[in-house]
Amino acid sequence: MQNIAIVFGGKSPEHEISVRSAKNVIKAIDKTKYQLTYIGIDRQGQWRLVDLDTIGKYVPETGVELAFMPGSPDPIIRMDTHMPLGNIDLLYLVLHGPNGEDGTVQGMIRLLDLPFIGPDVLGSSAAMDKAVTKSLLRDAGIGVAPGTVVHIMDKDALDYNSITAKYGSPLFIKPANMGSSVGVHKVKDAQTFAKAIQDAFQYDHKVLIESMIHGREVECAVMGNAYPKASTIGEIVTPEEYSFEAKYVSQTEAKVIIPAALSDQTIEALREVAIRAYQAVGCEVLTRVDMFLTEDGDIYVNELNTLPGFTSISMFPKLWEEAGISFTELVDQLIAYAFERHERRRQLKMDW
Repeated sequence: MQNIAIVFGGKSPEHEISVRSAKNVIKAIDKTKYQLTYIGIDRQGQWRLVDLDTIGKYVPETGVELAFMPGSPDPIIRMDTHMPLGNIDLLYLVLHGPNGEDGTVQGMIRLLDLPFIGPDVLGSSAAMDKAVTKSLLRDAGIGVAPGTVVHIMDKDALDYNSITAKYGSPLFIKPANMGSSVGVHKVKDAQTFAKAIQDAFQYDHKVLIESMIHGREVECAVMGNAYPKASTIGEIVTPEEYSFEAKYVSQTEAKVIIPAALSDQTIEALREVAIRAYQAVGCEVLTRVDMFLTEDGDIYVNELNTLPGFTSISMFPKLWEEAGISFTELVDQLIAYAFERHERRRQLKMDW
């Protein structure tokens, strides 16, 4: 029986969403095949061995603290006994946002030589940084919203009129490294622009200013390694932009349509772009690709979410459910992809 460690929480504004996603993964995973260990990262960033019964909205700042010993056969150490936690076969990452989805945790796990759910270091970090993502997508000939990147040292010199003259109005303001629409603002005037810039820089030292793409918000779930496969297309319909509140708080703002009411030809075009984007950014195991579809049929990739939500309303599992893959089967497939990727990497020559 393989021992799967579910890792969730994190020092991130998306901590609570991670906890909600983890509870759904824990509920769905086939417990006749896997023994589970629960590792929570509290809001201070401490990794802890936690009991399922103690998990509320947040990872509690109790439980046995954990440390790591790269190079050891059992590299995760309990700090109460200074003994190995035990044989962990795979880390199932259910982390969102910085310090979890951005390549930092993935790099540490690579040093521990353990399989894990999600893209590798480069794919994770590139997809998390929206500015880097856009550069890679442009080089691959994939459409992205026109815009510019500004750094915190330049924020006081920003001129709303100059920017709108080039990129139009409304504008979208986004922290470069953040997910779940945290710190994202749609602005239509100089006053809200200034407030949006100020807020976005609370979450990152690099911010994107983008033209608004007038189109339908559509999403595609992609999974796999060398030969990824794409789900059907889902559509998000909201009165306004898909905000954090629309995603996770309001029960009425966002409407999810699966499959989207599109022609077979359009769905295939979107699926093709999603796979191209997945490969261009270097993703593996799983990623959700968010796109815009204009009335003229043009496709723009908005972002790639390398550890998408697994809450009860999340698009990634719902898209695969439409394809006939249950939540339990999906989790099992992702674990298989993670093991396959790890084994393939271990075949590389590492001595000289």
